[in-house]
Amino acid sequence: MSSNKHTHLHVKYHAALDLNHISTEPAPHDMAQASEWAHALKKQGEHLDALQGLLHAGKNKAVLLVLQGMDTSGKDGVIRSVFTHVSPLGVRAEAFGAPSEEEKRHDFLWRIHQKVPALGEIAIFNRSHYEDVLVTRVRGWIDKETWTQRFQHIRNFEAMLHDAGVTVLKCYLHISKSEQKKRLQARMDDPSKQWKLQASDFEDRKLWADYMAAYQDAMSATSTPLAPWYVIPADHKPYRDLVLAELLVQTLEGMALATPEPQFDLSTVKLR
Repeated sequence: MSSNKHTHLHVKYHAALDLNHISTEPAPHDMAQASEWAHALKKQGEHLDALQGLLHAGKNKAVLLVLQGMDTSGKDGVIRSVFTHVSPLGVRAEAFGAPSEEEKRHDFLWRIHQKVPALGEIAIFNRSHYEDVLVTRVRGWIDKETWTQRFQHIRNFEAMLHDAGVTVLKCYLHISKSEQKKRLQARMDDPSKQWKLQASDFEDRKLWADYMAAYQDAMSATSTPLAPWYVIPADHKPYRDLVLAELLVQTLEGMALATPEPQFDLSTVKLR
């Protein structure tokens, strides 16, 4: 990855991580520039569009963007906002819910591997293989030996993707419990958004501390140099979107993308 202004958001591999000590708000100097966020996001969107065009044309590299976060942290919203100005060609979003009966009969990565990006694509995972070391752990469906083993499987899986030309970028949308309460209440009060609510949203909220512990362990164990994690402050939606866009642009810039050469000798063509 190229020079990164958000290194302070990067999770270090196997380092202690305490989400309670990481702010869900922008830093004061970033907050002072709040009026510029919308314009900055538009510019990042233009850069992203150009870089995605090169990626799609070259078809020799790919990007997997993994989005995780508690309910209402903005996984859907950030996809809409960041990719508004990007051509839909070569961009695909995949959402992972509870596994089907068929998926349960396979290893936990089976359904994930089918959705990874082909060369030339950006694939966005709205939730991902990490659900199988988060929800399953918090709900008590797997034990520590199993989730620790799965961390190793995930590291190996993401290393394999890297070797196959897929750059993996993972972002945790870090929302506070108080902000989540406001957003859940807003959905409850808006009939047009009540369909988004599920009973699990409220059940998971009661298990907040358990989820934080699970996220901390998962990110620390899998934020490798080949597939880094970033903790993005998500209480302010425009700032959340801008930071993610900047990280994605910096990731693509670091991939040394280039316009492919013509597939035949253009000097032989004479237009009439």
